[in-house]
Amino acid sequence: MSHESQGGGSPSGISRREFFRNTAAAGGLAVSGGIACSRREVSEEEKVPATEFELNEKTIADLQEAMEEGRYSARAITQLYLERIEELNLQGPELRAIIEVNPDALKIAVSLDKERKDKGSRGPLHGIPIVLKDNVDTHDRMTTTAGSLALEGSIPRQDSYVATKLREAGAILLAKANLSEWANFRSERSSSGWSGRGGQCRNPYCLDRNPCGSSSGSAVASAANLSAGSIGTETNGSIICPSNANGVVGLKPTVGLVSRSGIIPISHSQDTAGPITRTVADAAAILSALTGVDPNDSATAASAEFAGTDYTKSLDLEGLNGARIGVGRQYFGFHEKVDELLEEAISEMERLGATLVDPVEIPSRGKFEEAPYEVLLFEFKEDLNVYLRSLGPDAPVHSLEEIIEFNEKNADREMPYFGQEVFLKAQEKGPLSSKEYLQALELTQRLSREEGIDAVMDEHELDAIIAPTGGPAWVTDLVTGDRFLGGSSSMAARAGYPNITVPMGFVHGLPVGISFFGRPWSEPKLISLAYSFEQVSGARRPPEFLPTLPL
Repeated sequence: MSHESQGGGSPSGISRREFFRNTAAAGGLAVSGGIACSRREVSEEEKVPATEFELNEKTIADLQEAMEEGRYSARAITQLYLERIEELNLQGPELRAIIEVNPDALKIAVSLDKERKDKGSRGPLHGIPIVLKDNVDTHDRMTTTAGSLALEGSIPRQDSYVATKLREAGAILLAKANLSEWANFRSERSSSGWSGRGGQCRNPYCLDRNPCGSSSGSAVASAANLSAGSIGTETNGSIICPSNANGVVGLKPTVGLVSRSGIIPISHSQDTAGPITRTVADAAAILSALTGVDPNDSATAASAEFAGTDYTKSLDLEGLNGARIGVGRQYFGFHEKVDELLEEAISEMERLGATLVDPVEIPSRGKFEEAPYEVLLFEFKEDLNVYLRSLGPDAPVHSLEEIIEFNEKNADREMPYFGQEVFLKAQEKGPLSSKEYLQALELTQRLSREEGIDAVMDEHELDAIIAPTGGPAWVTDLVTGDRFLGGSSSMAARAGYPNITVPMGFVHGLPVGISFFGRPWSEPKLISLAYSFEQVSGARRPPEFLPTLPL
């Protein structure tokens, strides 16, 4: 989520106490050194041989087949990913994508192996290790902190709905991923991927480049093959942007398709969780496990007819044939190389039988920039305070006000590079009955929905709109903050509508993606289109962990 322009020993061999201590101290460790600020020649010796990994680029289906055939067990797969995390997270390239690993992951894997032998597989995710963003509650020996030292040690009273559904599907909750602290809703000059607990997460394609956020660690974990897939969350761009920057697939569902109960919130009108994976097929498999009506999240009531949908049935090689797709040229123009890749993608889609309506214009774009931010400020204060109360009286902090106080008292650790001006603005807001809030919410939803995406899709009878997801990753700069070139995620995010980004190509060795977005509950169509494009383009390639871009 972001506001865009927005114990015992660990089974991996590193003690959990040491792992936790190292990541918690990373605020002054990872970011004060090792972030290069200029391009230079890269020697072969500096390249990390991290692509030489036994499970490199294995899909969920590949892993499932290997387990069914007895070539791997869930325990063996889990062990390999834990070793991979140990190798790359705090050593080697120091990705800092993972805040903590699950000390019970191997034990859970052994149990799932026994269940497979005795009863058979539960389904596509049985024995599959998945990483969760560190704002998704788990009631186990992992903590949930949104990357903040203010919540250090916090173990929620119960699993989030997302964690519950993944466990029911047989997935192994492998680790918690680093993120832009508080889902990038603390400062207007933040560095994406930085948190007090995790330090600065790095882009695996070029380590001095930013991974974007706020689901930074989730995207890096998938991109760098630290897990079979991951869960991110989005308010405005926080699944889509890091997926773009790290060369992976990100699927932001319709708000209400996936429950938000047990997820540290920003905004109940825009928040959602979704998969970040290396392939569209893997995203579809994970999404299939996440849906359902949750009495603890009223927004899911509207998704009742989609509960239990198998989204892998939408994986159609011919998905683009006969589709009507609008070209959102309003979003072009921020980088000529990105535009060139889009033109190639458009030509390829036409060759595959799609009708490209070019251009289409979302009439309300650029007409309501202040209202959405007001909505987030109001909802953040209300929703976060509700979440913190749910942790009970023994929680480290109980309100936004207490978090602000904690940060002020621990400014050397929590605010060494940027402040908490967004927190201060949110704290000043009144209740959700305020006229100011209600007017801003009505304006945001009307202009993004009826007078936004709905209007242009009705006018041109579209199946989806395509646009550049974003630009190539910028050099991480803790002094002045993020430097977004451009992107297209905000309209769908504000509307609460689905969006999927797929790797499209590379700009000077840095990945960029193409986005497909459209009407609410249109995930099957968007998955079909994205899959068809992905299979033909073949743009995904694993990272090389370069220390900086070569001259």
